[in-house]
Amino acid sequence: MSRSLLSACLSVSLLVPAVAEAADRPKQLVIISFDGAHDNALWLKSREMAAKNSAHFTYFLSCTFLMNEAAKKTYQAPHQKRGKSNVGFAQSDDEIRERLGNIWHAHLEGHDISSHACGHFDGRLWSEADWSAEYATFHATLKNAWKSVGLEEPAGWQDLVDHGIKGFRAPYLSATAGADMIAAEKKAGFTYDASLVTKGPAMPVEEDGIIRFGLPLIPEGPNEKPIIGMDYNLFVRHSKGEEDTADSAEFEDRAYAAFKEAFDKQYAGNRIPLQLGFHFVEMNGGAYWRALDRLVSDVCHRDDVACVSYSEAIPMIEDRGKLQTSGL
Repeated sequence: MSRSLLSACLSVSLLVPAVAEAADRPKQLVIISFDGAHDNALWLKSREMAAKNSAHFTYFLSCTFLMNEAAKKTYQAPHQKRGKSNVGFAQSDDEIRERLGNIWHAHLEGHDISSHACGHFDGRLWSEADWSAEYATFHATLKNAWKSVGLEEPAGWQDLVDHGIKGFRAPYLSATAGADMIAAEKKAGFTYDASLVTKGPAMPVEEDGIIRFGLPLIPEGPNEKPIIGMDYNLFVRHSKGEEDTADSAEFEDRAYAAFKEAFDKQYAGNRIPLQLGFHFVEMNGGAYWRALDRLVSDVCHRDDVACVSYSEAIPMIEDRGKLQTSGL
């Protein structure tokens, strides 16, 4: 065998294991979620962002945004006055009608419709009965949502409400310590919870039949100080929670750099799913939504990346054999 042919054969033999190893690596999962899910303009914007990037998102819906004036008067969260909500209510029936259309079309497009409870109260001291009451209000509000504004509901709506809403995220990421919230989630038919915070990107854990996800701490800024991977936390760090449009471009670049660094670390490493959270509010002039748009445009089209909802991520993670049981 000639020296040149031998060299070529050795090169191929060395390349094949590397290619096989790359092919065996799991896809990098990116899980984007939105809390509140109210502003109709941002419903459209997020759905368009997803469509152009072959992505699916998770929408954690606050049910007071489907309550009109009549419903507002009857809503009472645990340990709160009747008619109170920390995030307000819908402003009109027309607003609710448009929101229902967005929710339904997002569902048809493959997005995850999930629960953020109703009035956005801190439930860290709530009992199982308190959580169950709030979940029941969420369920009843969605069951009657179309009828409440004089619309005929689409075929399949009741099935979505009864069987298709599988996830929950606690307002303020404020979950009850112990088993009360988890027990109430199980009774309400949820299969996953996304209320935890983890030291970095982490695999979900199973706790008493509920799969629990956590938003990660990620390095951010010149000193790479860890921060929860969520727009509101960036808003507080960057501008102390005060709107600052003058520095919007700088905040966008910082957020994008943090998101991309967190992605790159997992993509080149163990490929732990990257979770990032947002709200239906364009803080600091839309800096964080623009950073999100840049990220999904950069990574979601890659063959070895999947930008998926929580519901889609669960079987992909289970296939990897990485789901663990926790004693949290």
